[in-house]
Amino acid sequence: MDKTNLRRRILRDRAALDQATLRESSAAVRELLLDQPWVQMAGLVACYWSFGTEPSTHGLVFALWKHGATVILPVQRPDGDLDWAVYDGPDSLAPGPGGFMEPVDTRRGVDAIRTAALVLVPALAVDRTTGVRLGRGRGHYDRALTRVGPNVPTVALLHEGELIEGVPAEPHDQPVRLAVQPSGIAHLVRM
Repeated sequence: MDKTNLRRRILRDRAALDQATLRESSAAVRELLLDQPWVQMAGLVACYWSFGTEPSTHGLVFALWKHGATVILPVQRPDGDLDWAVYDGPDSLAPGPGGFMEPVDTRRGVDAIRTAALVLVPALAVDRTTGVRLGRGRGHYDRALTRVGPNVPTVALLHEGELIEGVPAEPHDQPVRLAVQPSGIAHLVRM
């Protein structure tokens, strides 16, 4: 299946999930992550502020911040790259382009992700063999992931059933090292 049709299928499947399932899925992913020592010890975490039917990161971002991690969230740039700014609590966000919530803190630049000890990224699906993630097709995170060090956990957050075989890959696609869905954490690419 090509990327466009796979993207449509997953978005359709996500749209069919009821609110209770979305909440339970998000809570399970959040708790799995927060139980990991490598998450608990990460001083600087690059994450994203979820929207729509994505596994919710709102509680995760808040919990990481409350436990002392510095959390940076993406800010969309006109050139398609991602800038980064620090999350400083729920009042530190404002709508950005397209209605996505973004931090209002000083922009840290596209290279701020280089210093993260943990990188959490959105995905519609991840290939269980190669770690290739299927995003929304704009390449924001593929560009950002090229800046992440080889030993930094890069983690895609998924709903159950979105860790699959056969995600189409293109030369610019950057694999993730782990995927988390409610049933567990999959280690995909060796660090």
